[in-house]
Amino acid sequence: MKFRHFALVPALLAAAVSVPALAKVEVDPGNLERDVRTLASDVFEGRAPGTSGEDRTIGYLIARFQDIGLEPAGPDGSWVQAVPLLHTRLGEGTMAFATPQGAMPANQGEQVYVSTLRPDDQARIAKAPVVFVGYGVRAPERGWDDFKGADLKGKVVVFLVNDPDFAAAPGEPAAGKFGDRTMTYYGRWTYKFEEAARQGAVGALIVHETEAAGYGWNVVVSPGGENYDIARKPEDLTTLALQGWVAGDAAEKLFASAGLDLAGLRKRARSPQFRPVTLEGVTFDATVPVEHERIESHNVLARIPGSERPEETVSLGAHWDAYGEGKPEAQGRKYRAGANDDALGIAALFEIARSMKAGPPPERSVLFAAWTAEERGLLGSEYYAANPVYPLETTVANLAIDILQTAGRARDVVLVGKGQDSLEDDMARVAKAQGRTVTPESLPERGLFYRADHFSFAKRGVPVMLLMGIAGASDLVEGGREAGQAWIDAYTGDCYHQACDAWDESWNLAGAVEDIELVGTIAEQLANAQSWPSWKDGSEFKAIRAKSAAARR
Repeated sequence: MKFRHFALVPALLAAAVSVPALAKVEVDPGNLERDVRTLASDVFEGRAPGTSGEDRTIGYLIARFQDIGLEPAGPDGSWVQAVPLLHTRLGEGTMAFATPQGAMPANQGEQVYVSTLRPDDQARIAKAPVVFVGYGVRAPERGWDDFKGADLKGKVVVFLVNDPDFAAAPGEPAAGKFGDRTMTYYGRWTYKFEEAARQGAVGALIVHETEAAGYGWNVVVSPGGENYDIARKPEDLTTLALQGWVAGDAAEKLFASAGLDLAGLRKRARSPQFRPVTLEGVTFDATVPVEHERIESHNVLARIPGSERPEETVSLGAHWDAYGEGKPEAQGRKYRAGANDDALGIAALFEIARSMKAGPPPERSVLFAAWTAEERGLLGSEYYAANPVYPLETTVANLAIDILQTAGRARDVVLVGKGQDSLEDDMARVAKAQGRTVTPESLPERGLFYRADHFSFAKRGVPVMLLMGIAGASDLVEGGREAGQAWIDAYTGDCYHQACDAWDESWNLAGAVEDIELVGTIAEQLANAQSWPSWKDGSEFKAIRAKSAAARR
């Protein structure tokens, strides 16, 4: 069942800088199907960290890497890197706002959705004042500070999602300050919670808007009150007893109860002169029991050692975790097994590893990483990046695969993070050799560049590339971009983080095969090159990488 989609053209390769010729890359779609079917089966119980499903998953991953002929790449020659995690789950409790117009409900999953990252038996917030902090951005390099020195200790802060210029009209003060429609890290919910904790807040709520967030309320509530974090020392714990979201309509009612117009405040928040606004007479109370446990999860690490420069490492990654068990849906399925997100990415790693192992040994080492807890906040890759087995200074690049389109061959490949680093030039070159083009992501305001495991490497200066099938509508050979968008709409609208992300006989893996071949080609070329990918001018990560330049001479 093996087939090849392309052979790299020597003339094209000759135009590349310091890139050796590569004869061919092969991906076997039958192998992809076998691995996805297996990992998405009920045997693995949705692959949640810290469960028996993890134990079975880790065993399967190790066995597959062993079968391919890779060597263990974890600490002390093991296959795994232990990742200590805090796992929390909220129980049935009470939450409500007190307002000048009376009590307003704050029911979990309805008006609000919250979780906690503190190992407390109870999440308790007592009559905490509520303060609107606009977009909650503190960016001195952009001349922006939404906090203006306000005392937020012990208070609940309310944020807008995305960046101050997301909805800015031409001529407004925020227009163009944060990349226009391209989200910066300041627009991510993770940044907002981090900043709320730095300000000493006791709670944080982000006003949900589907367009600005990039996903609907169904995705917000999908974790079911669970949360995970890297296990931290007491002095490093967040100050937030509860963090999460407030539904858009509920937020409007809450602000109106204090005599405030949320629409008007949105406009005010798009100015650098914005100052926090207290919702006068509004407080938030919560008493919610918390189940918490410290669990040990695992990254699975395998590698092909380099023959000439083994200390230099090309890394490829995908996440093995999904969402575990949930409430049964209409068809009775209870395991949210992430067949595409990201069992298909794991299957892709196996195929790239198999292809590379079958050829001559690469000059540089190649690391294959199956990350844990991506769905819980990129925690497995974050732990590795904070505790690298192989130095990040001499990590050539990190290539990530997280969701591939399953609707057939495409005339293009979608680029996430345009203008960040030179790997996009490699993508364009290899795509051209495939007879394809590169299309920038269609909705950069969704911040996908900050929402996958490669970001743990990017923020430490390692050049990165992400393949993510929901980043933009592929120009499908059958049906064009309209069909590509229809696939995205169906997947994100119905199956993203839900039980229906399961293997389906209707999947057409021909396009996924080409994307995997593209990534594998780039990885193999990097592994046999002497040059180093670089960040482009204007990237926020260029200066970070420059600090370790001496290690790459």
